Amino acid sequence: MLSVRDLTVARGGLPVLEKVTFELGAGQALILRGPNGSGKTTLLRTIAGLQAPVAGNIAVESDAIAYGAHADGLKATLTVAENLEFWAGIYGTDGISDALRAFDIERLRDRPAQNLSAGQKRRLGLARLLVTGRPIWALDEPTVSLDAASVAMFADAVRVHLGQGGAALIATHIDLGLDTDVLDVSQFRAKLPDLSEAF
Repeated sequence: MLSVRDLTVARGGLPVLEKVTFELGAGQALILRGPNGSGKTTLLRTIAGLQAPVAGNIAVESDAIAYGAHADGLKATLTVAENLEFWAGIYGTDGISDALRAFDIERLRDRPAQNLSAGQKRRLGLARLLVTGRPIWALDEPTVSLDAASVAMFADAVRVHLGQGGAALIATHIDLGLDTDVLDVSQFRAKLPDLSEAF
């Protein structure tokens, strides 16, 4: 579903990771690990098509990836249901009931997003993944603001997605209890140029 070969990604014009290589197939999840600032977000943004790679190749079908960033991507004045209906309309999918149920936000369906707690907003942001209809989820620290019960809820949603033939690429420091491979991006840290001769 996703093949990454010799990928170099940059932040602020400077390479942060180079020669990143991995494959992700149907029903598989891959956890990205590495210290803060190591390039996980940059890698995910590049794979999701939000920025161009410096070098290398990303092989993936067009419009296959749903990207979930640190921000929840919500419209504050819309209700929970209206937010999900908006995204379902954007992605051309039908129905929000499964998404509401999966993240236990059915009772909040008529509440404006601006009146949700941080954890509720995060659950709504994650519920959006279910209405995209996209087979690959690329997620950056998806469990921020979630309590233990909500983390388990998210892990269950990922298991269902994988069981339906989807795939997930997740940057997280949390043990989600998923049967996944782990890729430490530190091994791909770009070599900084030697500037000593410039002075």
